[in-house]
Amino acid sequence: MAQKLVIIDTDAGIDDAQAIMMAAAAPSLQILGITCCFGNTDVDNVCQNVLLVLSVCERTQIPVFQGAAGPLVGATKAFSDHFGTDGLGDVLEDRDPQWKEKLQREHAVNAMIRLVAANPKQVSLVALGPLTNLALAIRLDPSFQQNLKELVIMGGNMEGKGNVSLCGEFNFVMDPESAFIVLEEYLCPTRIASWEYCCRNKLEWEFFEKLINEDTPAGRFMKMITSKCWGYSKEAMLSKRDVYFGPGFVSYDAYAVAACIDSSVVTESIECAVRVELQGELCRGMMVLDQRNKLNKSHRVSVMKTCDLTKFRQLLMIS
Repeated sequence: MAQKLVIIDTDAGIDDAQAIMMAAAAPSLQILGITCCFGNTDVDNVCQNVLLVLSVCERTQIPVFQGAAGPLVGATKAFSDHFGTDGLGDVLEDRDPQWKEKLQREHAVNAMIRLVAANPKQVSLVALGPLTNLALAIRLDPSFQQNLKELVIMGGNMEGKGNVSLCGEFNFVMDPESAFIVLEEYLCPTRIASWEYCCRNKLEWEFFEKLINEDTPAGRFMKMITSKCWGYSKEAMLSKRDVYFGPGFVSYDAYAVAACIDSSVVTESIECAVRVELQGELCRGMMVLDQRNKLNKSHRVSVMKTCDLTKFRQLLMIS
C-alpha cells in the first residue's frame, strides 16, 4: 500500500512532540516536511524542539522549515506557559548550538506551496498550532488549498468553552484572522479535532503512566519532558476540578495525527459549515458550528465528536 504523504505544521509543545513521534512511527505515513510557527513558545524554540524530537525518533532526514513568528494582525500575544516557557517543560539543560544549520533555508510557507504543488491531491496537511502559515500560503498561492488531499486541524471549539479565553481555544485565539481565512477559503476536505473533542475523549492517568514508563527512546523522552509540566500532572488536573470533562490526561495534537493515520479512529463526526468569530470582547477566536445552515455556506467540514480509544491507545503505544 502506498504511503500517505503528510506535511505537519506545528508549534511544538509537549503534545505536538507526542503527535510528531506518533506520525514518525506510523508506517503508513511519509512525512514530506515539518513546518514551524509560533504558538506554545517562540518560533526559534519551536524549530529546536522539532529537531530534537526528530533526533529522538532517529528521523533527522525529515526536513524542518521555519515559518511565522507572529499572527497576521496585531502584536504577538504572550506565549502560554502551559508546557513551560520553551514548550517542552523547561527540563532541557542543553540546547543544540548548531540548530539553525540543521534547518532548511526555504521559508515554511514557500515549502508548503512547493511540496503540495509537486504532489497535487496527494498531500494531507496536519495543522497542530496557530494557522498563520496556512493563511499565508493561500494568500501567496490561492490554488494551494485546491491541490491538497485533505486538511486536518487540531484547534477551535464546538461548544463555546474556551481554554485561554471565555469562549476561545488557544490555537485559534493566538491568530483568529488566520483561523478565519483557513476555514473560509480552504475548500478541500477538512477535519477538525476541537478542544472539546480531545477533552471528552481523554485517557486514564494509569495509561499515561504506562506510556511514559515504556523502555523506548520515545517513552524516556516523554517521561523527561512531562516530569515538571503541570499540564501533565494528575494532581494539578484534579485540583482544578474540571466540571466539564472530568479527570484524565489529554495529548491534544495526537488526536489530529491519529485521525490522519487511521480515519476509523474517529467514530462520530458533525458535518456542517463553520466560521471563526473575529469581533467582540468575549467571543473573538471562537469557532461557531452552523448546524442549521444559517450562513448559507456550501463548504462543510467534519468536526470530530467521538473517538475509538482502543485504537488511539494503540497508536500512542507504538510511537
